[in-house]
Amino acid sequence: MKYRLPAEFEKHNAILIMFPYSDKEDFAPKLVAVQYEFVEFIKRISFSETCVVIVKDAKQKSFVYHLLLDSNAKMDNIKYLEYPAHRVWMRDSGPIPIVDNDTQKVVYLDFNFNAWANYKAYKADDKVPQVVAEFMEREFVQPVYNGKRITLEGGAIDVNGQGTLLCTEECLMDNNVQVRNSGFSKKDYETVFEEYFGVTNVIWLGCGIAGDDTHGHVDDFCRFVNKNTVVVCNEYDKHDINYFAMQDNISRLKAAKLEDGSSLNIVEIPLPTPVYYKGNRLPASYANFLITETSVLVPIYQDVNDAKALNLIQNVFSDRQVIGVSASNIIWGRGSLHCLSHELL
Repeated sequence: MKYRLPAEFEKHNAILIMFPYSDKEDFAPKLVAVQYEFVEFIKRISFSETCVVIVKDAKQKSFVYHLLLDSNAKMDNIKYLEYPAHRVWMRDSGPIPIVDNDTQKVVYLDFNFNAWANYKAYKADDKVPQVVAEFMEREFVQPVYNGKRITLEGGAIDVNGQGTLLCTEECLMDNNVQVRNSGFSKKDYETVFEEYFGVTNVIWLGCGIAGDDTHGHVDDFCRFVNKNTVVVCNEYDKHDINYFAMQDNISRLKAAKLEDGSSLNIVEIPLPTPVYYKGNRLPASYANFLITETSVLVPIYQDVNDAKALNLIQNVFSDRQVIGVSASNIIWGRGSLHCLSHELL
């Protein structure tokens, strides 16, 4: 196979973040509180590796620089890229780095981004992979299938780097709601995954968690933590909207096989107590963590389940320190730490 998509727990060179500058959409009316949570998040990344921070312009760069300086971040590990992107969700609009198996050259994949087929403003965001590729001095490729550019977000998939990929039917197979690639079959997606990611084995899960306006991203509830182990959220309250969806996903994982025919190791973690904004459920989850070179940054919500989730995740990351990072305000934007970031090679 020509390409391979490395797992997120493998070595990488940097983490990509965009600093929020507008409260018109995602974070109204909590922009200031959100910005301080971003500062803590970036600081934690800087303690482990390089963090590339996208800022709107020179004025915002100065603003962010002084916030991070005051927070005692490791300033030598922070780089700035000026580009007026619209939304901060770099997991989805940012590039997906892959490796050419023949040359070991890193290539950035630039999938079409249509704002989850849910928002109108996305033209500037669709160009983020090209801007970042130029900044990182990488070649970029726009994946196509049957002559058409493919729409895919990074949060819709998760891989073990050995040939197995996780995704959901809700996100990729719904041809009526938030459609990414109209008419695509599972076979079509699996062909794309094999060609661009080196994936030979796809585990199709069902639905994502409630409140996720991406319509079922897998990174909100199920993640590979090593080549044969996943953590998956479970909901134990039968009256909760997530209960049946999570039971179905866990059943599918138990029946699934890895690329070598072996079974998965499955570690269940709880969901936090439901979080609401104006009566709407938000997709608060502990599975939306970011794996850095030396740590795992887990979103926490000042919730009774925070400590339990952190301990369970620490048990599967013996080589990294698991750190809770407040996302109580960030979650108002309907995403969390993993959604906000992307590893770069």
